[in-house]
Amino acid sequence: MFYLQLRNELWKLFGKKRTYIGFLMFLLAQNVIILMFRFSPASRNMMRTLEGNGYLAEQYLSSLTVATVMLFPLAYILLPLYVSLVGGDLVAKEVEDGTLRMILARPISRFRLLGLKWLAGAIFSGALAFALGVFGIVFASFWFPWRGLFVFVPGEIFSLFSAGAGFEHYLGAHAMIALAAGTVMGLAFMFSCFNVKPAAATILALSFVFVNFIMQNIPYFREIQHWFLTYHLHVWQKMFAQPISWWDITQSLCVLMAFNVTFIVVGTTAFHVRDFKS
Repeated sequence: MFYLQLRNELWKLFGKKRTYIGFLMFLLAQNVIILMFRFSPASRNMMRTLEGNGYLAEQYLSSLTVATVMLFPLAYILLPLYVSLVGGDLVAKEVEDGTLRMILARPISRFRLLGLKWLAGAIFSGALAFALGVFGIVFASFWFPWRGLFVFVPGEIFSLFSAGAGFEHYLGAHAMIALAAGTVMGLAFMFSCFNVKPAAATILALSFVFVNFIMQNIPYFREIQHWFLTYHLHVWQKMFAQPISWWDITQSLCVLMAFNVTFIVVGTTAFHVRDFKS
């Protein structure tokens, strides 16, 4: 029965047109960025950075490098938007459409219902993160060769990897992006359990994330940046560092898991005290 109920939730989720907005926007945004990178001075600027540090630029101007360059802005800005859109719909949309009262009339507990909906949202978040990685590699390979990986974040990361090692780091980063996406989805899901409209749940989740991001990037808050959610949401970029600080990554993953548990507990509690009969 659990499998059948989960399949039904996934069927409802992926039967909505808005579920595919994120996939389509990733496809369009990545192709635009790739074309601009190919036919603008951006690639020459990267080559100058590499050559200025004594490296052979041609070995690192690759599909893997371009896919990683695209990863930073898309995972920072667009990914939270689309997972919040889905997470905010999971419960609040059912209430708005009036279908939740009929669902609760069946012999299924509220906790089980929320668990199924959260799991469907987590599967969607993983699929969206997977699509972000696959689209980047596939479309970048049409214009750039398969070579080494170069990652440059001013003041934080300057790393070079062979093609094989770079791909491993790329996969590891996306595994953590999936967890980060699931956390943002869980935040929107929590707000969706309250007595709010779907749009309000989405906006509340995005506002919380963006306020954290703004405060984290205020220079005077540098020493306390680890207190902000977005600091841990961006743990995936540490997979491109040399050497990788596994201790920092483990700490951030534990914090994200704690956030997820908190969102589920608060959302479930709010949902259980609501009266849907009136």
